[in-house]
Amino acid sequence: MPITGDGYFCLVKPVIYVTKEGMKMKGHMDKVLAAAAAAAKAGEVPVAAAITDAKGDLIALAENRMVRDGNALHHAEILAIEAAMAATGQSRLDGYDLWVSLEPCTMCAGAIAHARLRRVYFAAHDEKAGAVESGVRFFDNPSCHHRPEIYGGIGAAEARAMLQEFFAERR
Repeated sequence: MPITGDGYFCLVKPVIYVTKEGMKMKGHMDKVLAAAAAAAKAGEVPVAAAITDAKGDLIALAENRMVRDGNALHHAEILAIEAAMAATGQSRLDGYDLWVSLEPCTMCAGAIAHARLRRVYFAAHDEKAGAVESGVRFFDNPSCHHRPEIYGGIGAAEARAMLQEFFAERR
C-alpha cells in the first residue's frame, strides 16, 4: 500500500545496489537526495531517508517533517522506519537497510538499533550532531544492543552542498 502524496513511502526498484567493495555506486542515494531537495523546498532541513528490503527493493521513503508537522521527532529516519514497519506489518526490520542523506543523530541511531536495521548508508557526515561516525558514535557504545553495518560518504558532496546552501539562505 504505497503512500506517495505526502512523501512517506513508495515502492520502486533500485537502480544500483551498494556493496562494501563498490562504494562508488550510489544505490538509492539519488532518490534520497531528490527527496531531501523536496524537503528543502518545503522549508525543512534537507534530509531524507529510505528503507530497502534484503533484495534492494525500496519499501519506504520519507523527508524531514519537523516544521510541517510541528514535531521535533519527525526526522526523516524515524518517519521512514515507521512507514516501513507499517508497509511490512513488522515491528522489527531485520534484514532491511536504511539510506539517509545525513549521518543520523543520537535519537535516530537509537531508533535504528531498536528497529534492528541491517545496514545504514549515509551521505554527508554531521560533525555537529551526527552519532554514527561522528560525535557519540552510538553503535560503538558497549551498551548498544544492535550494531548495523555502516557505510558513510555515499553522495556526500551533493548532500553537503544542499545543506550548506539551505543554511546560507537562512543566515
